[in-house]
Amino acid sequence: MATAAHMLTPLAQLSPAVADWVASVRELTQARAIHWCDGSDAETRELTTKLLREGELKPLNPEFFPGCNLARSAASDVARVEHLTYICTRSQEDAGPNNHWMAPDQAHAKMRDLFRGCMRERTLYVIPYCMGPIDSPLSRFGVEITDSPYVVLNMIIMTRVGRAALERIATDGNFVRGLHSIGELDPERRFIMHFPEELSIESFGSGYGGNALLGKKCHALRIASYQARTEGWLAEHMLIVGLQNPKGETHYIACAFPSACGKTNLAMLIPPDSLPGWKVFTVGDDIAWLHPGADGRLWAINPEAGYFGVVPGTNPETNRNAYDMIRRDTLFTNVALTADNQPWWEGLSTGKPVIDWQGRPYDPTRGPAAHPNSRFTVSAKRNPSYSPRAEDPRGVPISAIVFGGRRREVAPLVYEARDWKHGVLVGASVASETTAAAVGQVGVVRRDPMAMQPFCGYNFADYWQHWFNVGAKLARPPRIYHVNWFRRDAQNKFLWPGYGENLRVLAWMLDRCAGNAGATDSAIGRLPRPEDLNTTGLDVSADALRALLTVDPASWRKEVAEMRTYLEQYGSRLPAELVEELKITEGRLA
Repeated sequence: MATAAHMLTPLAQLSPAVADWVASVRELTQARAIHWCDGSDAETRELTTKLLREGELKPLNPEFFPGCNLARSAASDVARVEHLTYICTRSQEDAGPNNHWMAPDQAHAKMRDLFRGCMRERTLYVIPYCMGPIDSPLSRFGVEITDSPYVVLNMIIMTRVGRAALERIATDGNFVRGLHSIGELDPERRFIMHFPEELSIESFGSGYGGNALLGKKCHALRIASYQARTEGWLAEHMLIVGLQNPKGETHYIACAFPSACGKTNLAMLIPPDSLPGWKVFTVGDDIAWLHPGADGRLWAINPEAGYFGVVPGTNPETNRNAYDMIRRDTLFTNVALTADNQPWWEGLSTGKPVIDWQGRPYDPTRGPAAHPNSRFTVSAKRNPSYSPRAEDPRGVPISAIVFGGRRREVAPLVYEARDWKHGVLVGASVASETTAAAVGQVGVVRRDPMAMQPFCGYNFADYWQHWFNVGAKLARPPRIYHVNWFRRDAQNKFLWPGYGENLRVLAWMLDRCAGNAGATDSAIGRLPRPEDLNTTGLDVSADALRALLTVDPASWRKEVAEMRTYLEQYGSRLPAELVEELKITEGRLA
């Protein structure tokens, strides 16, 4: 459908391809008006004022939380809906058993029926955005069309929105198309469809972040992981953090944990007083795009510009940086309120909730005051530990990759893979107890390879093969580790203090990378001996430390048997290298 250039706004004129697509979507949705987003402060103020006036946002106490507002979502729309999230490839096998699949023609027909006329009394917002530093060759671009001003405000915080993104789209000629409508917020009419072969996303019926902010999990992981395989890099559910030791040496690590398992806390870690001289710099807290560099190392950028973090449990003791960061210019979603209109959530030692996350008088018999998956959205530059390298177009070099999950038993505090190939098995075998970040039962152990179970845009077997292929390009690959901060004793008490004390484990890893720390070999990989960890000032008994650093053969034989059962569902596509690494581990456990 051609669009006359003289009828377009200045932003629309930058990209006829985008303008034509927008025109076709308006015809389908029958939107009342079109608004091209420029990402400016003035636009943010205008949209915020509109939502405050209409009651969709509530201002928070300006004395204690200046520039902060509260949004409440529908009670049935509070988390990712993995069971309604589809990968739509021509071949079902290309989507793999790790994804829900629907044929592209069927999915498009279903979504066209939902989108037809859905914006008749609404404004259609066009959000051109950049994932990654605007001038980086490693960045990728997208356009989200939505009828939700709340989504626009979040996308302005989370990505680089506006003219510069459109200019890059016009130059590069490639962008991810994302179409979203809140619809009627009807759970029976809610779908999130991904078309990797078309670089497009269609989302209907949800206003929740992971389902509606299409630049986040939808683009930056599901679609980008498919792009990455085609182009020879990795799109991963990983934080990126810089660690500077007392000698002034800085190393960057990328860590993959399932949602709500401590990524943000680790990304913003504050060194304990017992470890003087260390500094921590946050590059990203959730997503990493990893590219092989000309120097044989792996280089990473954070495609996001903000944080969409889980707020319960955030306090001065657990994450001082996050706690300080979200006290200004933050958009809260589904938290509770105190009598003087301050946000409140479980984990705070001060304040008292009087209004729950649904806007009702707080009644503890109805559940938590704040939703367990309540969120904050805030600019990354508000973080006291923000790294200026976050905007470096080259990215940062990665010394170590760390996988982890939430396990009460079995997995030790930390172990090191023997090499890259073994590390792929370590990542593929990640398992974790489920959390409130996704709809479903909480506390159930499930396989979550590389913490990408909900986010890989294609068959996991092909994804693991791609990991082997990327590793083969690296002359200086990062070492690979697995951590478990969540081991418990027979009385169900945590064995490890976590939070800032996790730096002791990270310090051992970096010393290993530099060849300056010892380890002991085990059937599953290399573990630190108690004397290899700096335990000065640490309140952990010798017995607890031994338990944390012990591999129980019987438990691990059962674990590996479950890993084999899980991997075998991928059939003939399963990489031979992965099968061989599993055999090696089985042999070492025999």
